[in-house]
Amino acid sequence: MKSLLNQLRDYTKVVADTGDLEAIRRFAPEDATTNPSLVLKAVQSGDYDALLRQSVALARRLNPQDEERAIETAQDNLVVAMAQRILDATPGKVSIEVSARYSYDIDATVTKARELRRLLSQVGAPVERVLIKIAATWEGAQAARILEREGVNCNLTLIFNLAQARACAEAGAFLVSPFVGRILDWYKQANPDMEYVPEQEPGVLSVKDIYRYYRRYGYATIVMGASFRNIGEIIALAGCDRLTISPSLLEALADTQGTLLPALCDDGVRAAPPEPLTEKEFRWLMSEDAMATEKLAEGIRGFYQDQLKLEAMIRDRLRGGD
Repeated sequence: MKSLLNQLRDYTKVVADTGDLEAIRRFAPEDATTNPSLVLKAVQSGDYDALLRQSVALARRLNPQDEERAIETAQDNLVVAMAQRILDATPGKVSIEVSARYSYDIDATVTKARELRRLLSQVGAPVERVLIKIAATWEGAQAARILEREGVNCNLTLIFNLAQARACAEAGAFLVSPFVGRILDWYKQANPDMEYVPEQEPGVLSVKDIYRYYRRYGYATIVMGASFRNIGEIIALAGCDRLTISPSLLEALADTQGTLLPALCDDGVRAAPPEPLTEKEFRWLMSEDAMATEKLAEGIRGFYQDQLKLEAMIRDRLRGGD
């Protein structure tokens, strides 16, 4: 009997949520995703130490009198070099994230995305296989609108409700990453005595709602469930366009046998899409959803803190002459 992981591949494109090259080669996903926390973890592991040294050395040469600019240059080149390695290890798309500090700045997000694409092109990376990952704020969705028109595909992340998913699809985003486990975390904290089976977890239901909404109204945006806490959540979303899964849960799926059937499928129901959300409507819907508001802000803060840790590592290297 095939493992649950191999059966999942029959219904869903499996994506590795990691910067760990060994794990990517082991589980052979079609795509891979990274974020500032995963980049920090990969760098701390020592696996990318040579790339870090090269990025710092280049940044020092290009910005000998400006430490802050050198840190930014080193970080950008490190992310690009890591993406190039991951692209070599996967046949599909690889997501790299724009700095969380730009989550509420349209122009800065667009500028940084263009810079990352330029650096990728400069090193000969297949830019058509790179997704620029952006937090799904209102500003993030509008930045994606601009970038998609330029042919830059985007992955809108930290999605916790349908309002965010709507804004991203209406902006023409290539892909969205609605979170599952972080939604469950919020509800478990709010209702500590409540027990949730995977099929009825609020995060699982949220992804299903987004998937069905996109199908019903004809949006081409890909739905990629993310942030899983257990394999039950993954099984409950088999059939989703893509699922990005951590190495530990990929291993659990690979080591488990049983029967896996699609839980999500297109029901064929179609309707004319509603009028696009205005900014006022989007912000009102977010204010009405305490969970989405809190988890989006928490996610942005978390990614930013990990980015600051990476910047501190780079600063130490710059000052130490490494």
